[in-house]
Amino acid sequence: LTGANLWRANLWRADLREADLTGANLYGANLYGANLSGADLRGANLSYANLRWAKYNANTQWPAGFDPVARGAEMVEDDD
Repeated sequence: LTGANLWRANLWRADLREADLTGANLYGANLYGANLSGADLRGANLSYANLRWAKYNANTQWPAGFDPVARGAEMVEDDD
């Protein structure tokens, strides 16, 4: 999904473990409860994306300066 245009996509509770979302446009996307463990989101546009209750782990890569906790995501130790 590198560079994919997922503008306002409904990805509610999606399993995006290990997904390559580098440079993806996730503007306004609904990622509520999505599993982002190990996902690569470097360079992705997460403006106005709903990350409430989204799960991520230490291997998840975020855009520079992005704070997933401030956006409602929660860190987990595993990807279950």
